[in-house]
Formats: sequence, structure tokens, C-alpha cells
Amino acid sequence: MTTVKLATGSIFVGFVVLGLKCLAYWMTGSVALLSDALESTVNVATAFAALIAIYIAAMPADDNHPYGHHKAEFFSAVLEGVMIIIAALLILREAYRGFVEPAVLDAPIAGLLVNLGATVINAVWAWILISRGRKERSPALVADGKHLLTDVLTSVGVAVGVSLAFVTGWWVLDPALAVLVALHILWSGFMIMKESLSGLMDEAVSDEMLSSICKIIAAEAGGATEAHDLRTRHAGAAIFIDFHLVVPGETTVFSAHEICDRIEKALITEIAEARITIHVEPEHKSKQAGVIVLG
Repeated sequence: MTTVKLATGSIFVGFVVLGLKCLAYWMTGSVALLSDALESTVNVATAFAALIAIYIAAMPADDNHPYGHHKAEFFSAVLEGVMIIIAALLILREAYRGFVEPAVLDAPIAGLLVNLGATVINAVWAWILISRGRKERSPALVADGKHLLTDVLTSVGVAVGVSLAFVTGWWVLDPALAVLVALHILWSGFMIMKESLSGLMDEAVSDEMLSSICKIIAAEAGGATEAHDLRTRHAGAAIFIDFHLVVPGETTVFSAHEICDRIEKALITEIAEARITIHVEPEHKSKQAGVIVLG
């Protein structure tokens, strides 16, 4: 499975990047570079969490979970947000120590080059996770990719700050930059948690996808008169769609079933992970609202 392979790859990449950033801190003694390394420890932990969540989400429905296990990925994303916030608090603690006892950095150029290598690796992998995660509709992969993207931005900021501290001799810039990094990470963690909680609360699909769903129903429901009470929600990769379909009173069960099959096939062609429920009603149940069937 693509998502499982990507989540496994995140663990490997996380360890490589963490090793490089720890080396950069060891070479320089920079609090800002230490803050960057601390964030990478969270990357590794959340990569494990994402892998477990994706594995659980891929499990088929059972008697206890008749709608599947898709929401497991949202729990992983929430956990990732929490861990990001914890990392930010640890960074603030180290920054405070740096303000109390500012230190001259050792070998800043060599350390920055090592950190740059880690940043490039993170940037490439973040792009892969976000693009493939959106394609696979995996909240866990997208959240992991966005987290890595914040790590990339953090690393760039750290590199600039450490360079300025080295050029100017204002070593207090090192812990000051760590504080800015921590605040940025806090905001990132909050946004990841916010997006994940919306999924746990059964938030509807985007307006763009809803419009596409309505167009498909209108185009494929020939023989019916309208579709109303359309509801949607997303859970991980799965998109749940249910609505009432009004047909003329003389329509046979067989014909109504054929209409429903046609709509379902078209929706699944457009949205591969769609889970569709259609309630057929006679014409006196019409509300003259919702999706008016054209054909």
C-alpha cells in the first residue's frame, strides 16, 4: 500500500535528519540548532504514530466498526499537533538558558552546512508526503508533510539567525531566534490539530467537491426528478455521501435500482473512496429543493 510505504519512509528519513541535526548542534553548541534538532525528535515519533494510524485505517470494516477505521488517521494528526506543541515548549526552555548564559558558537559554518543537508532532505520529503497524501486522501500523511514543511522553514530561519550571530558577534541572537522558532512551531501545531478535529467532527466535504457531487447526480439521475437532503462527511480517505432520490410513482423497483447504480458508478469514478447511501422516495415526497435532475 502506497500510504504505508510513505509512512515507513518517513521514519527512515526522520532518523537521518535527526542524526544530521544533532551533529550540527554538537559541532556548534548553538541553542537555535538544538531547537531544530528537538523538533526532529518529534518528526520521528509522529512518523511512527502516522504509520500505526494508517495501518489501522486500512483495516476492513468489522462488526464493531461497520463504517471502517478511517478516523484513526485523524487521531494521529491530533497527536502530532500535541507533540509539536511539546517540542516548542522544550525549545523555549533551552532558549531561556541561552539568554541567561549566551555562548560563543564553535565551527558555525561547518555546522550550518550539515544542517543545510538535513533541510534539503526534509524539503524534498515534505513535498512528497503532502502531494501523495492529498492524492491518497490521507490526513496522517498530509499532517506529517506539513509538519516537515514547518521544520524546513524553521531550519532556514535558524540558518539565517546563526549566520547573523556569527557575523555580528551578537550571540544573544541565537536564543532569540530559538524563541521565534518555538512560536512558529506552536502555531503550526495548533493549525494541524484544528484541521484534524474538523475531521473527527464529521465536517462536510469542500464546496468544490460538493458542487462536483451535485453535478454528477444531476447528470446521471435520468428517470428521477430530484435529489434532496444531500449530506457529506469525510473520514480519512473515505468520503461518505447520502441523499434522498425522488422518482415518479410509476417507477418500478428495478428501474429505481438501475438509476441508483448509475449514480453510484459515476460518483465512485470521480471519488474512488466514496461510500454512498441513496434513499429512494416517490414523487409526493418531493421538496422542490436540492439537486433538480435535468434528464
